[in-house]
Amino acid sequence: MAVGSEEYTMKNLNEKTNAEIEGFLKKSKEELFNLRFQHATGQLENTARLKAVKHDIARMYTVLRERELGISQAPEATETKAEEK
Repeated sequence: MAVGSEEYTMKNLNEKTNAEIEGFLKKSKEELFNLRFQHATGQLENTARLKAVKHDIARMYTVLRERELGISQAPEATETKAEEK
């Protein structure tokens, strides 16, 4: 079984725009902060969640870096929004 969340798989992240991924990244970093705080105070029950969130963050950074280097391409934001309407 892969580590991480279902919604943050490489396939799902590759379908998102950079802005969406950066939003997910911010949300995940906040969650990681809260998990670390809970762990330090002894309130965290599911310690495996720490590892999963770290892997999700790493995946997001990987996708953003691949796009920056030109290894992969971001989907066109304007076309997907126009098709939905």
